[in-house]
Amino acid sequence: MQSPVPAPLRKVGWFTALALLFLAVPSAAFADELDTGDTAWILVSTALVLFMTLPGLALFYGGLVRTKNVLSVLMQCLALAGVVTVLWTVFGYSLAFDTTGMVAGTTNLHSFIGGFDKAFLAGITGDVLSGTIPEILFVTFQMTFAIITPGLIIGAFAERMKFSAMMIFSVVWLVLVYLPICHMTWGGDGAYFWDMGVFDFAGGIVVHITAGVAALVACIVLGPRKGYPGTPMLPHNMTMCYIGTGMLWVGWYGFNGGSALGANGGAAMAITVTQISAATAACVWMFIEWVRFGKPSVLGIATGAIAGLAAVTPASGFIGPVGGLTIGLVSGFVCYYAAAILKIKLGYDDSLDVFGVHGVGGFIGTLLVSFFAHERFGGNQGDLAMGAQFGTQLLASVITIVFTAVVTWIILKGVDATVGLRVTDDDERSGLDVALHGESGYDY
Repeated sequence: MQSPVPAPLRKVGWFTALALLFLAVPSAAFADELDTGDTAWILVSTALVLFMTLPGLALFYGGLVRTKNVLSVLMQCLALAGVVTVLWTVFGYSLAFDTTGMVAGTTNLHSFIGGFDKAFLAGITGDVLSGTIPEILFVTFQMTFAIITPGLIIGAFAERMKFSAMMIFSVVWLVLVYLPICHMTWGGDGAYFWDMGVFDFAGGIVVHITAGVAALVACIVLGPRKGYPGTPMLPHNMTMCYIGTGMLWVGWYGFNGGSALGANGGAAMAITVTQISAATAACVWMFIEWVRFGKPSVLGIATGAIAGLAAVTPASGFIGPVGGLTIGLVSGFVCYYAAAILKIKLGYDDSLDVFGVHGVGGFIGTLLVSFFAHERFGGNQGDLAMGAQFGTQLLASVITIVFTAVVTWIILKGVDATVGLRVTDDDERSGLDVALHGESGYDY
């Protein structure tokens, strides 16, 4: 029987059907095509993470130090943003994410550090993709993580380290500690921690444990500030600290949500659990102070919020609301003890509680994700073998702690033997703003 549709129209029909089929299966046929929604979200997230350092962390730390040292902290954050950007462009990104020579399940040199094939961002143009976003955007997103990590450390030795020593230490530390740990954790198939199956969604190991451990070693090697602990060293501007806290909290949406590398449900859940954990830890810290001292402080609730943010970071892409609530609860109590009680008992002067908040918080989240990633608790890892995963998380954390502590100590001793670590007693008494930068934070 002859078709009632004329031949020319039948041809149009075939073309139409093929066109519809082409449009219906783009994800299967063109899985590596640019996704403008994902790209837009990571563009925003990149800005948010840089916003965490400039001005978030700078204002948070700046408000916590004494008046005579506020500019020194702002200067350190800004200088680190500059020098880390240059290093990341020249060789940092390549050493962290170049996959040349890596083989899944095989341990070799490139399991621990990348190569130089992407030095100076060679071959990375706006048209080269990493998943569904431009690789150059991934480069910049990861750059903001590399900027904030040494930035966190400066809080431990605030008010007493030479600016030159801080710069040399930070550069060498980035190369010898941050880049290897970043590569091992996020480098993909063939990277050491990656092949172990370590969960670190947004930097519990890469950012918070490394920075926290380095901070503890640094404040011990330098020794306490003059007059510590007998002389009160109160924050000079809690309003500034509060503003910085809010910027960090908002910026953390990009830190954790952006690590999904897409505008999707995973990013939405990461943001949600981040909010829940921060809020819970802030409430815990507030109520502890309320009970102990009769008055809840802005400093306390702000510090608690940062502790909850740090703790949820490694888990944020794997857990659900129950996990966020529990991690916030645990980190609120444990980080309070580490920052407000343990530090005093052991006598080390971690000026702005980097170890107690970031180091301890990151460690807590890195371990607790082993349980709350299970579907039973609302996680997205199915019927996860929780005991085995806990062992993996613990092993990776211990390796990171030992490696970071040893290498940090060596770097500090090397810097001390060359340019010296501490400012003079006179400079410390007069303040680093005038002594090192010839400026004053306030014109009065």
